[in-house]
Amino acid sequence: MNNKIIKRNIVDQIIKYINTDNIIVLHGARQVGKTYIIYYLQNFLKSKNELNYFIDLEDGRMVEVLDDGIDSFLLFFKNQGFNLEKIKNQNKKLFVFIDEIQYLSNPSSLLKLLIDHHKYIQLIVSGSSSFNIKSKFSDSLVGRTVDFEIFNLSFNEFLKFKNINYNLSNALTDFHLHKIIKLYKEYIFFGGYPKIVLEDSIEKKERYIQQIIDTYIKKDIRDLANIKNIKKFNNLLRTLAEQSGQLLNISTIANACSLAKQTVEDYLFILENTYIIKLISPFSSSAKVEVVKTPKIFFFDTGLLQMLWLKNTQQNLIGNIFETSIFTELTKKYGSANINFWRNRNQNEIDFILSYKNKILPIEVKINFNSFKTSSMSSFCNKYKVKQYKVVGLNGKKQNKNYIYPWEL
Repeated sequence: MNNKIIKRNIVDQIIKYINTDNIIVLHGARQVGKTYIIYYLQNFLKSKNELNYFIDLEDGRMVEVLDDGIDSFLLFFKNQGFNLEKIKNQNKKLFVFIDEIQYLSNPSSLLKLLIDHHKYIQLIVSGSSSFNIKSKFSDSLVGRTVDFEIFNLSFNEFLKFKNINYNLSNALTDFHLHKIIKLYKEYIFFGGYPKIVLEDSIEKKERYIQQIIDTYIKKDIRDLANIKNIKKFNNLLRTLAEQSGQLLNISTIANACSLAKQTVEDYLFILENTYIIKLISPFSSSAKVEVVKTPKIFFFDTGLLQMLWLKNTQQNLIGNIFETSIFTELTKKYGSANINFWRNRNQNEIDFILSYKNKILPIEVKINFNSFKTSSMSSFCNKYKVKQYKVVGLNGKKQNKNYIYPWEL
């Protein structure tokens, strides 16, 4: 295993807000690397001779200190040897990192007092549930936070963690192209959790993924949602995994899992807000023509998806798993709010519609470029007067500039 702290792509965006009056909030699933981003930022601040301190709220003693309020918080730092008055009078800052902020009973009160009356302290906090954070962050913090979503590794970061330094923006030789395609397949098969990427043993990779499922999904989400029937919830997870990349019919799933429709909707809300799945809506400019109500479901990690669905990672590409990997790449680069799919009443479908910088780009996903048929794409482009489109694939021959590999998105 490689213990080196590797710089994530999002770090440069976060650093822009260091030394401002904002509370920096990092959201993301467990094990995607939020804590290591904090460690990287700590090292960055140390290189600038800036004062910083790390608080891990997995330690219940620290939860008690912070839950006691502002006076307890300030006293703790004085006892750690920080001269807060001197820091304030010298116009310096103390950067405080708080990991797993959702464990606090009422973080809003503490954070508001700090940002309003102790501006010499800047907070960088992380949490594993946007639902928990949003429910505990009151309106009093509106305008005082800047939020960053932390996902598992993108393919570009995957290569960095594997210590493979190719410039993917340049044309690749056939030898290097073959190698990159093989690496992308590995990325699909095992997903992008940093610990999994850094592990070489397939047996250990699968065991670690299963541990994430057992410890962080089934347990944490079960507790968060106050789930009584664990067997039905686990069955729901498996059923959802089977449908990644497909239209989601909540009534059908509810019947299949012997759950009430409202219960399924509640569980989906929790799963979305703990960064396990994402529902994306259809692209539409006319409710009369498009099918506008049924969303598509995607998992955020293809390794986790396969372990839930198939009980092990695969050696052959499956279409909806490849499509899921493209969704995750688009999300990390453009944000899930800018991603839709298209399907009309004539059953014409396009996998993704990317809305970005006032432009729309239809994207079709095919494992083999040769499988692409133009009918649905032509229908969409003619309807919306779109000239450009992309076909994302791995195998076969690229026909023209519209055909791209996943890393060219």
